[in-house]
Amino acid sequence: MNNDALAVFTTRSCSLQDTQRLAADLAALSAAGMVIGLDGDLGAGKTAFSQSFARHLGVEGVVNSPTFTIIKEYAGRLPLYHMDVYRLSLEEADELGLDEYFYGQGVCLVEWSSLIAELLPPERLNIQIETADVDERVITVTGIGEPYAAMCRALTEKWGNLR
Repeated sequence: MNNDALAVFTTRSCSLQDTQRLAADLAALSAAGMVIGLDGDLGAGKTAFSQSFARHLGVEGVVNSPTFTIIKEYAGRLPLYHMDVYRLSLEEADELGLDEYFYGQGVCLVEWSSLIAELLPPERLNIQIETADVDERVITVTGIGEPYAAMCRALTEKWGNLR
């Protein structure tokens, strides 16, 4: 992988609306077969991000965290496979056959993805949401491989990059 195939974008979200705008921008850049890992502490905003991402991908209706169902499938501009692997061991996740989703025609949005990092495709987008204050988050988006690095570069052009 060359240096252009890895890019990092970091921003500060000072409101729910900021986080929703970032999710909207990423949804607009999404294509079939993309895998997006989403990590952060409880209450950091993973589900709020996911809801906005889904809405801007054209998903209608309620989108909530699939904590107990593990995977929820939604129809939109692209199929959305929203996963929450918090309660799974690596072995349980492996037995679910997630590869069918990861290498399918939809977009996979995986909450708590770091727990199954070994199972994720080597090329993907990783999003880390860190709580900085009550309403403030630091969001780091890491694109590994193309087109994910290109997504980070596009975000940097539009938003600037927190240094």
